[in-house]
Amino acid sequence: MRYICRTGCQWRCLPACFPPWPAVYYYFRRWQADGTLARLNQAGNRADRLAQGRRPTPSLALVDAQSIKLAPRLRQQRGLDAHKRVNGRKRQVRCDTGGRIWQAAVHAANGHDSRAAHALLPPRTALRPAWASRLRTVLTDKAYQGQFAQQVQALGWQHQVASRPPSATRGFVPVAKRWVVERTFAWLSAFRRLAVDYERTPASHVAWLLLANLTITLNRRHS
Repeated sequence: MRYICRTGCQWRCLPACFPPWPAVYYYFRRWQADGTLARLNQAGNRADRLAQGRRPTPSLALVDAQSIKLAPRLRQQRGLDAHKRVNGRKRQVRCDTGGRIWQAAVHAANGHDSRAAHALLPPRTALRPAWASRLRTVLTDKAYQGQFAQQVQALGWQHQVASRPPSATRGFVPVAKRWVVERTFAWLSAFRRLAVDYERTPASHVAWLLLANLTITLNRRHS
């Protein structure tokens, strides 16, 4: 799976040194459906944070979105992001200050950030997961000031907006802490399976995002 994520090859083009591609695909679909990939990703994040002398779960979360092109002939959750001029889907991620992806959501590119990012938060009525035990603050840009900010505050957390300073010069200007999410998106560009959304379902693209993040954390620990 990590080989496909990195190289972007088709399932049927998986080299013969690996198991038969239907077997690999079977486990990809199974682990995606039963939450195994999500648990592996969170375990990798916790181990990476502990290796750097940090607490296993973060107290500050960074949320942002990126629009990407969707492959031709795919129609599910397709939309036009008029601002970025991208016809495809939008992926939203929740990272810590180290750029590790803890959760992701994918939807049509014309979906509003604030309304669609609710998938990155736990339900109010459910038992909070382990990653939310220390979380106190969620940092976003001003596009998340509506419904998403209300949901964050309803969970008892603080929502902060970090936007580009009005007096900033033209071009790229790093915004405090939010540049970490932009760096994460840059890391994802090294995985060819994620350069363009080739997946029929948004859930499959989320699975590849988690596999890419897991690869980054594993490589960091063994470098």
